[in-house]
Amino acid sequence: MAGMPAHADLTAISLPDALTADIERAGYYPALVGDVVKAAVGTEEVHGHLVHQETTFDQDTVRRHITVFARTATRLVVAHADDYPDHFSGAQEIATATTECIPLSSVRGVMLTHVVGDPSRYVPGSLGRELTLTIGWGAVSRVDLLPALCNDPDCDGGDHGYEGTIASDDIALRISAEAEGRVALDRAIEFARDLSASIGH
Repeated sequence: MAGMPAHADLTAISLPDALTADIERAGYYPALVGDVVKAAVGTEEVHGHLVHQETTFDQDTVRRHITVFARTATRLVVAHADDYPDHFSGAQEIATATTECIPLSSVRGVMLTHVVGDPSRYVPGSLGRELTLTIGWGAVSRVDLLPALCNDPDCDGGDHGYEGTIASDDIALRISAEAEGRVALDRAIEFARDLSASIGH
């Protein structure tokens, strides 16, 4: 992948039809989102992708956000866009779109948390109704500490310090079959499987 000058013609770069269709289907400023993904991907071929549009509520305002993952042969490209009011003009919205490119060799983990309702009636192969996809590459680390426990029954309760875990979770997306459809859930699982198979080489 070669770097592009700032004035490069993005029309000379094409994304896979399926990725373009998913961006357009999300309906969140598709021309802008498509261009920022193109600018980050450059001339590399996209081998896998996931588009996730999310709606949040900020007091009395409904806000939409979009996150796009695009996997090339060497990198994971993450693009995120959202909007907010222009407090200076008060008459329009401002959109921000951020991209980050992570070498696949730096992706430390891909984690899927499945949510299964009524597990006693679980249908094999269904993998539940909701999942959280978490991808870590070391930019953000979380430390969970708890007081250390003592296994000595004769211990009088002295201070045993703390024990904990360090987790890398740079980005986490929640995908629900009830809110976004079973197809969206299946696509997230497929992307996670593809990305997992591409890292650690």
